[in-house]
Amino acid sequence: MTRIKEIATAAGTLGCAVGIGFVMQSSETAAQRYGNASVQAENLSVEATIPAAKGVSVTSALLEVEAITLTAAEFDTNVDLPAPEPEVVTVAAPQSVLPEPEEALAPAVVEPACDLTANARPIAAAMVNVTLDAACFPNERLTIHHNGMIFTQVTSETGSLNVNVPALSGDAVFVLAFANGEGTVAQTVVEDLGDFNRVALQWKGQSGFEIHARENGAEYGENGHVWRGAPGDIADAVTGQGGFLTRHGDLSAAEPLLAEVYSFPTVAGEQSGEVALSIETEVTTVNCGLEIEAEVFQVSTDGTINSQSVTMSVPACDSIGDFLVLNNLLQDLKVAAK
Repeated sequence: MTRIKEIATAAGTLGCAVGIGFVMQSSETAAQRYGNASVQAENLSVEATIPAAKGVSVTSALLEVEAITLTAAEFDTNVDLPAPEPEVVTVAAPQSVLPEPEEALAPAVVEPACDLTANARPIAAAMVNVTLDAACFPNERLTIHHNGMIFTQVTSETGSLNVNVPALSGDAVFVLAFANGEGTVAQTVVEDLGDFNRVALQWKGQSGFEIHARENGAEYGENGHVWRGAPGDIADAVTGQGGFLTRHGDLSAAEPLLAEVYSFPTVAGEQSGEVALSIETEVTTVNCGLEIEAEVFQVSTDGTINSQSVTMSVPACDSIGDFLVLNNLLQDLKVAAK
């Protein structure tokens, strides 16, 4: 690159000298010094014809150039010259470009499934106490199944549940199931089931179904009229004095399933009698104008369960406060004296 620059500088200098000589030959000074326009230099005579403007032909002699010194001129330029390419060094590729793991990854920890523990034990009046311990299901909706009867409950904040359920079978099996498919089973033997007549009614939502039992000829509102508003006492049933009504299911649960069960001793007090049974529904703002459904279970003294479905068309909302009564759906109970 330096050599090229020196050659360019020399050529430029030489051109300037020739140009200067031409100017000097054309000037008055040259005429005085060298005479005519055609000048002969010592040992060198060169005649050059220069094209002139407007048809004028100018001839001049080339001057003898002596003592010319070539110097390198420095050019101020903003053009960046390319940098020389670095020398390429070839090296062997490593056998592996991935770092080896420092240590093996620990296996994923699998949380154990929640343990569900249920227990069933018989209590007075052919009832069963059902308990559940499900710590990983707090405030959770679940369904309890027993011999076709189904109702919903909600666990406590700790996932526990404690309910009393009338047995519909001597070998009582209770299935407790959560919405995600988890569940458990509890069972027990109820030896005194044959001592009680039992009727169960179940439905969904706020349909308004009720069991009404009128014992020993009692009228509505009198002593012996057992229903949701006057459920009776278990102690009276144990001593043969009367029946009692239990209600099952949590109405606050989503899509609640509810049930009522009426129990009356097969052997009453000192006198025989009869219990008139009916299924009734009050017309309310919730069920007016709708068609509602229910299912009835009646347990005979030999343990046989008879069931049937009920469908009722509720009158329009201008009948709110009235009652629909089904008297012939259930068999009235015959009660013998001790």
